[in-house]
Amino acid sequence: MSPRSRGSKVSQTLPGDSPPASGSSSSMPVLRIGPAGWAYKDWAGYVYPQPRPKNFHPATFLSEYFDTIEINTSFYHPMQADHAAQWIERVSGNARFLFTAKLWKKFTHEHDATSADEREARAGLDVLHSGGRLGALLLQFPFSLHREATTVEYLSRLLRRFAAYPLVVEVRHSSWNVPDTFELLREHNAGFCNIDQPIIGRSLEPSTAATAPVGYVRLHGRRYDTWFTDDPEVSSHERYNYLYSNEELKPWAARIQKVSKQAGTVFVITNNHYQGKGVVNALQLINILTKTKVNVPEPLRQHFPQVDAIATSRPVEPTLFPLATAITPDAQ
Repeated sequence: MSPRSRGSKVSQTLPGDSPPASGSSSSMPVLRIGPAGWAYKDWAGYVYPQPRPKNFHPATFLSEYFDTIEINTSFYHPMQADHAAQWIERVSGNARFLFTAKLWKKFTHEHDATSADEREARAGLDVLHSGGRLGALLLQFPFSLHREATTVEYLSRLLRRFAAYPLVVEVRHSSWNVPDTFELLREHNAGFCNIDQPIIGRSLEPSTAATAPVGYVRLHGRRYDTWFTDDPEVSSHERYNYLYSNEELKPWAARIQKVSKQAGTVFVITNNHYQGKGVVNALQLINILTKTKVNVPEPLRQHFPQVDAIATSRPVEPTLFPLATAITPDAQ
């Protein structure tokens, strides 16, 4: 079975009414959709086969279905250079694959990072970047970061410090939704992350902004009851235990199309990760945007029968790492 007939593991080329943002080398924007992270125990038997085959690695497995994964561990501690090199090797069968990575939280949440911390943070990022596998470095800030003179200055310094990488900024408070924010990002050639989150108080609402050649979208789910909870009885994973319906995804598909008209490459990351729900929604978005059936992990089909409608026929002998073929979807 050819890679094109299998469907999902592609870099989708999207139609656009206007040229990509300045600096893009592509005449047609490229869309990359994939999940946030891969090291989840609750994915066993939901996304990954259980028991796992010999020499199984999650990044290798996911690179059969997607052209991107967002690295989340780099948010909690610096990415080690040897780990980055190993991950590059793990996805080597997919020539189109690009990682995105979250910057260490000492820079985005704690604001006390030293020069030594910066060198640590750069070690693994430099390996990915020099190896041609870093699509974007995400600077994810918390809802508590409001726009004011001191935070704008801090963001400006951070953008200068990490200017060697393709940068994207995620803010969650609506105080940032002003023209000066977008102008600042354009000045630093940094992308804006359009997010879906529970709209509580002054939460940033859905948007279609693009301020650099790299566009970015993150879907966090809509768990209003657990998003800001501090109840110790509620498991941390419940914040991301949400499955978008097809009707909820369609408006985001339209927004993604709008972003794609302004950016050369658009990353769409599904962060509603519990029990593989983000994998389901990532595959559904690919199907909606390309109007092409997708290859679906067999465990996922068993737990989420709704993906059968968008799934290609399962090969008798699954082939690892089929070469990706670009698909041009119908105009929206």
